[in-house]
Amino acid sequence: MNLKDYIRSIPDYPKKGILFRDITTLIKNEDAFTKSIDEIVERSKIFKFDKIAAIESRGFVFASAVSYILKKPFILFRKKNKLPAETHSVDFQLEYGTATMQVHKDSIEKNDSVLLIDDLIATGGTADAAAKLVKISKGNVAGFIFVINLFDLGGSDNLTKQGYKVENIIEFPGH
Repeated sequence: MNLKDYIRSIPDYPKKGILFRDITTLIKNEDAFTKSIDEIVERSKIFKFDKIAAIESRGFVFASAVSYILKKPFILFRKKNKLPAETHSVDFQLEYGTATMQVHKDSIEKNDSVLLIDDLIATGGTADAAAKLVKISKGNVAGFIFVINLFDLGGSDNLTKQGYKVENIIEFPGH
């Protein structure tokens, strides 16, 4: 099964010139979704980690299933003002503007090794912010797993240059 066949490409979304890679067509197919989770679980074996974290919101879909299978705690990295308890925050640049990401202060303990899972990496701003939140929390980044890497936008390469291990299941050019 080629998982690329289950990704819908939508031109000019969310703005003209962008070719959006839509994972909803993958997750609505039980065989493709199961295969993607199995692939993430298999790739996770190269990492040593205590907890799994996901980036809002599509990362939650994949990471929660992997967390369940591997019996690892699951941490939510959310947009500003979405978490009710005390948080750490990081401001960062997106392809389309700026944002703030937060994590509960009690989610990551000192020296916890955290595997970060998300649906897609483009320029890497969101993933870099997630790594900063792990560090602010005094944890360690075990690495990253992405379902889709938009390889020519450089996000994955940027993380690798910072010394992080990065895995992905599917690659597309970015637009």
